[in-house]
Amino acid sequence: LEYGNPSHPLLLELNRRAPATYNHSIQTAAIAEAAAEAIGARASLIRVGAYFHDVGKMLQPERFTENQRGGYNVHDKLEPRMSALVIVAHVKDGVDLAKRYHIPRQIVDLIEQHHGTMLAGFFYQKANEAAKDELPAGQQLDEAPFRYPGPIPQSKEAPILLLAAAAESASRSLGDVAPGRIENLVRQLVTARLEDGQLNDSGLTLGEIRRVETSMVTSILASRHNRVKYPATAKAGDEAKEPKEEP
Repeated sequence: LEYGNPSHPLLLELNRRAPATYNHSIQTAAIAEAAAEAIGARASLIRVGAYFHDVGKMLQPERFTENQRGGYNVHDKLEPRMSALVIVAHVKDGVDLAKRYHIPRQIVDLIEQHHGTMLAGFFYQKANEAAKDELPAGQQLDEAPFRYPGPIPQSKEAPILLLAAAAESASRSLGDVAPGRIENLVRQLVTARLEDGQLNDSGLTLGEIRRVETSMVTSILASRHNRVKYPATAKAGDEAKEPKEEP
């Protein structure tokens, strides 16, 4: 309860410096908490861990898409390898900030493991495209400089946070929130991380992973439901009529 209080100094600072990242963290917390409850994992721990998981982004908020508000993207001017280094660094920065604010070790572990050793795929592919004329046919660049340092998730809570954060971010790119599209998106994210070995040390069974997946789809659909579109007034300057309450 103490560390999950929105008035915690580190959360206040995150909200001040990187409000979009803060919003992502709150949404991720709701998705992750429900998924944890679905398999009997520590829901309160993962909720609070989600609040703090991206605090490292507040040191360079403009480097992350959600904080750019559709404006200038600094990565358009950076080499892909440098962009990857900047993005990956937010995990270490988050761990350092959490320790400075005396955040408990269990939460620090979630910050450290919430990307595992995943590949920063966008910048890796961009780097390969830029180097295609220099590489032998069929060969690609070494992945190591484009991967998060890890470790991979070491508890049942850490991979839930890893999946929830990825699903929340990716779902925002979908214009259509039809159930089928959300289900496909979440399934693809889960499958990619399973195949990459990110869940190998978590202790999650395949049955638990599927229940987590189902819970996340339900949560995302609930948070992104469609609303009634009210008709515009017939004439410019007409006094707006009081809309009827939605069912």
